[in-house]
Amino acid sequence: MDNAELIASVLKDWWYYSVELAPGVMARGVDTPQTPMLPRMMLRNCNLRGMDCLDIGSMEGLIPTLMCRQGARKVLATDAIPHCQKKMDVLRQVYGVNFDFQQVGLLYDLSAKLKDHGGFDFINLSGVLYHVYSPLHVLAGIRPLLKKGGLMVVSTNVMRREGYSLEFNNAGKLQTETNTFWYHSVPMLEYLLRYFNLVPLDFLYLPHSPVNPHNYVPGQDSGYMSVVCRAVDEATPNYPDAWAARTHIASWEYLALCNREMMNAQPVSSISYRGDHDRANAATDTTGITLMDHIMDPARIVASVDDSRNSQFLHLSDMY
Repeated sequence: MDNAELIASVLKDWWYYSVELAPGVMARGVDTPQTPMLPRMMLRNCNLRGMDCLDIGSMEGLIPTLMCRQGARKVLATDAIPHCQKKMDVLRQVYGVNFDFQQVGLLYDLSAKLKDHGGFDFINLSGVLYHVYSPLHVLAGIRPLLKKGGLMVVSTNVMRREGYSLEFNNAGKLQTETNTFWYHSVPMLEYLLRYFNLVPLDFLYLPHSPVNPHNYVPGQDSGYMSVVCRAVDEATPNYPDAWAARTHIASWEYLALCNREMMNAQPVSSISYRGDHDRANAATDTTGITLMDHIMDPARIVASVDDSRNSQFLHLSDMY
């Protein structure tokens, strides 16, 4: 089947991302070109050349395509079910990229399901944690797959408020979408990242607003946050507190759900964030940033974008 036949076979299907399949031929997704795609914006600051990359919940494969175009050595796309397999095949052919796909079912125990792939220098975990019953279970399964010093982008819906809480989407009060369950408070999200030895290096924040009525609730100070984190060794004193450190050696949940043997056996990654400056400081900077301290920083708040390369629109000319 040539490209024209392939494109015709999927063009009228439902698409999550908007993708140019031929010059001037666009499969339309759910968002506008002005809607920011924060994980994509974070991704381009990560030097993926020669790296092994994992994308969780890939849909049609926008992020895996960009990983390949940014020079990744190996890219694995995943999803619970192969509902976008045909469209993913079209992207691979039209964009001239080569990434693998694995169906993983529910997004738990991924270190067991993906163990044959070894470790990854970069993992994108975006748009996932609010869709699952147990965010901790998901993080516990993914963390052992990340190489030492590797980078992970974690993006999810949050409540911009103090305190360590998860807001449940009872009665669909936050989103009517039937696979949305939890919004983290910002400190709660940071606590969980640090609990699993992930140091926040940088973030972007998209406040929910009337522009996107499906996730805007008047009176709720909520938004979508994308955090890039570096994996630090278990021996590094980076736990949020002494109690968290003790749970890593005494909690049945942690010991059973987070494969410490796999995590501690991972090799060291050479991946860098924002170039040589970060590489020079990676070994000593295990503190990172406190998310709530910078949540009002105008440079980190992205309400809309003018460049479609910062959106959920993928064009044939896009390299990042």
